[in-house]
Amino acid sequence: MQLGSSKVSLKLSTFFKENIKGFLVSALVAVAAKFLSEHYGAPAMLLALLLGIAMNFLSDDPRTHAGIHFTARTVLRLGVALLGVRVSWEMLRDLGPEVIAWVILGVFLTIGFGVFLARLLGRSTDFGLLTGGSVAICGASAAMAIAAVLPARENDDRDLTFTVLGVTVLSTVAMIIYPVLVQLFGFDAETAGIFLGATIHDVAQVVGAGFSVSDEVGEVAVLVKLIRVSMLAPVVLLLALRVRQALASGEKHRPKILPGFLLGFAGLALLNSLGVIPDVMRSLLTELSGWALLVAIAAVGIKTSPRSIIAVGGTAIMMIVAETIFLALFVFGVVMCL
Repeated sequence: MQLGSSKVSLKLSTFFKENIKGFLVSALVAVAAKFLSEHYGAPAMLLALLLGIAMNFLSDDPRTHAGIHFTARTVLRLGVALLGVRVSWEMLRDLGPEVIAWVILGVFLTIGFGVFLARLLGRSTDFGLLTGGSVAICGASAAMAIAAVLPARENDDRDLTFTVLGVTVLSTVAMIIYPVLVQLFGFDAETAGIFLGATIHDVAQVVGAGFSVSDEVGEVAVLVKLIRVSMLAPVVLLLALRVRQALASGEKHRPKILPGFLLGFAGLALLNSLGVIPDVMRSLLTELSGWALLVAIAAVGIKTSPRSIIAVGGTAIMMIVAETIFLALFVFGVVMCL
């Protein structure tokens, strides 16, 4: 018994020594990004990526290499799992079945459009799923969750970094432009909230856009946005099943049918729906999720060289812009008909 305990302690000690330096570097970049975001107003995710890319030389340093890769993968999944505390059945009930159905349809149509564009422009289907899913669901968080279940590829870190950069920039642009559009078209508070919540990529930008119009618009926008966030679990599950089936049956490293972080997401959403998570704990887990994702995206940035971002090419930029416009036009058509 004592021998077994000693082995466990040794493994934990070795794991800690191998990963702590890389994790601390990523955390330091995340803290710097948060500080700059709070003082200058730029999105923290975008700043974490850019600062991380500037420190790409640390990715190959043997002292930080393992920890950076651990942070970019494991801490990322922890952050996605904790997103489940934002979701509850109560919010679904408050919106009504018609709006929910249209929002869900928009999610799947946008992902399908991303795959269509990828094939049309000679990109991989996985890249189409990555960009389409990030635009359709919840921006950077969705991109990281989807990347976690897609099969490993030569340029997967580069594609993830590019996607997070793209959707964050476009989400910030939308946060500025879309509130002007809803006022220009004379939308009432509910319609404006539906449009903003169903089209802007990241939760933070939805909050900024919605409450810049009015408190009522902001509340509806956040509610609609959380419906899109709740689609993260089923979409990631479907993608995990797709990857599992695509690989040979004898493959030793096939992904699990239900990835652990997806189970965590669903479990926290269920507990939140049952009302068993205290408000203080919910706030704490939400904050922890935000920090975990920020630290993870800093690590992803550190792993990505500037040259690889440039190598993505103009077609990739066209895809994310086109997917954003597609979603906006679809939602605009829906709200005009409601």
